[in-house]
Amino acid sequence: MYVTPEQIAAANKTGVEAFLSLASNQFAAFERLANLNASAVKAVFEDSLANTRALAGAKDVQEFVNLQSSFTQPAFEKAVAWSKSVYEVTAQANAELTKSAEVRASEWNQNLVSMLDKASKSAPGGSDVAVSAVKQMIAAANSAYDSFTKAAKQATEIAEANVAAATETVKGLSKAKKVA
Repeated sequence: MYVTPEQIAAANKTGVEAFLSLASNQFAAFERLANLNASAVKAVFEDSLANTRALAGAKDVQEFVNLQSSFTQPAFEKAVAWSKSVYEVTAQANAELTKSAEVRASEWNQNLVSMLDKASKSAPGGSDVAVSAVKQMIAAANSAYDSFTKAAKQATEIAEANVAAATETVKGLSKAKKVA
């Protein structure tokens, strides 16, 4: 069993393409986060200017206090919306990264099993037990990885549900304060 230069070149090309794809996806996520943060900073700045102008125009202390308390609710709602958006971007980037890792792990496992099959054909008699043992270890590792992946996905789903519930709770509290 010999590795040809073409096989090495193909493996290198696949690895470089996978890396570039991953880098592109992560850069896109970084760009979305940067845009999100820039928009948030701009909105906070504009709100601060408007709030300062409104406070400067207050006729008395009571109006000043009322204006100040009216500013907190929209700022709080914007902060919740921003944090939800950040979570969505990071969750999407994490999902893309996980998907890419799963594809690479699957390809690696397939290549390893293929290599073992080729090696077992040219191996001396009696080595089929060792090859079988290695294949069983790979199968067990894959099973453990699948279990871990399922558990991680369940944890992510629970976290997403908790974030959604917390967001709704915060919105409910803010609406209750408006009414009161």
